[in-house]
Amino acid sequence: MKKLLSTAATASLLTIMAQTAQADGQVVVYHWFEYIPQELVDKFTAETGIEVVMDTFDSNEAMLASLKAGGMGTYDVSVPGDYMVQIMATEGLLDTIAEGELANKGNIAPEWLDVSYDPGRVHSIPYQWGSTSFMVDTATYDGDIDTTDILFNPPTELSGKINMLDSQGEVLAMAALHLGIPQCSQDREQLKALDAMLQKAKVHWASFNSDTAKEVLVSGDAAVGQIYDGFGAKARAERDTLKYAFPTQGYVVWMDNVVLLKDAPNRENALKFMDFLLEPENIAAVSNYARYGSGLKDVAEFLDPELATLPESNPPATAGAGAFIQVCDEATQAVYDQIWTNVKK
Repeated sequence: MKKLLSTAATASLLTIMAQTAQADGQVVVYHWFEYIPQELVDKFTAETGIEVVMDTFDSNEAMLASLKAGGMGTYDVSVPGDYMVQIMATEGLLDTIAEGELANKGNIAPEWLDVSYDPGRVHSIPYQWGSTSFMVDTATYDGDIDTTDILFNPPTELSGKINMLDSQGEVLAMAALHLGIPQCSQDREQLKALDAMLQKAKVHWASFNSDTAKEVLVSGDAAVGQIYDGFGAKARAERDTLKYAFPTQGYVVWMDNVVLLKDAPNRENALKFMDFLLEPENIAAVSNYARYGSGLKDVAEFLDPELATLPESNPPATAGAGAFIQVCDEATQAVYDQIWTNVKK
């Protein structure tokens, strides 16, 4: 969904940011690509006088790797998914938000306040939530799409026309749903079956791409594409034969969050930015742009009414349960990392 800069470009940008971020009046944000309207960024600057410096990434894993490779102390806030918040907190990459530092914390909806990956919201605030599944161009395939077989055991007419997200978390979580096994299985036979299934499936995949997940579907370069529901709604608006699938085996559910990074060079400005996003009118502007749900109360009056009826946001009764990506213990994660490496070879 978002594009990570090349290694050289990132290194250069980090050097520049490290020099400029010390200046008053800035907040340096590490964000997903195409996920916040420029008008809202401009509004924040107009209200506070704080300049927003933005860098982007295309997956949770890429974001984590970049921060650990030298990004800490450069960025003020980042926007990781739910499971990645837990990982970052465990690895000591997040600062603690003291009680009272966010004036608008009371606007968080109760169901998104005491979350398992950040109990009490001491490191993060909710940003947007949605699902990850896949879309199919019904002009190419008119059969049943509400099955993960479309990705992992596709019909002949879809073979070689599938784009997968370049995201370990989403791909492996959906693969686990397909096989009906736990996400963090330690069963050797289940892990062998997972690896073998993915090796067979990848023969049918044309690409791994997150930042152009929408574009390859809209252009027709892919007839199937793993995608986030909001991007899916935007894709359907441009190509009406695209349909978002809700597999009977289940699909991925996620909540993206704004976190305060440890050693943030502009900590006070970061808190102002987070407080700004905790205002219902402001976060509603993100939802209207990105087509996802927010985690705040009292946003309904500011939302585009169409959001309530988007087919990408309304699973049918036949859909399997939505599942959050789970955090594995270190030893188990190492096995999954190797499986992912084998998939990408």
